Amino acid sequence: MEQYGEGFVGLDAAKLRHAVAVAEDGRQGEVRYLGEVGADTESVRRLAAKLEKRHGRGLHFCYETGPTGYGLYRQLTRLGHRCTVVAPSLILRRLAETRSVCGWGDRVKTNRRDA
Repeated sequence: MEQYGEGFVGLDAAKLRHAVAVAEDGRQGEVRYLGEVGADTESVRRLAAKLEKRHGRGLHFCYETGPTGYGLYRQLTRLGHRCTVVAPSLILRRLAETRSVCGWGDRVKTNRRDA
C-alpha cells in the first residue's frame, strides 16, 4: 500500500455511528468520504489501525462536540494520535456567510458533509 504523509480525519461523531472523511496532506491531497463506523471502542480502534497503515502515526483526528463527549478524544489520544474537539458555535464566520445573501440552500446538514 502506498505510504502518504499526514492524514486529517474528520468525524461526524454520534452516539451509535461515526461518519468518517480523510484529507491527505498537501494542497493536492485527496479528500474522500470513507463511510460510517460503529461508535464502540473496538470499531474506532480498527479504524485508527486501518488508517495507520497508510499514514503511520501522522494522523490528526477532529470532531464536533456532542453526545460522545471526550471519551472519543481520550481513546484516540491513548492510541497515540492527535485529536481536536471543536465547538462550532465558537468558530468565526465571514459576514457574508451569516447573511441570507449566500442563500440557505447551501446549508444542508448531512453526516457526509459534517465529516
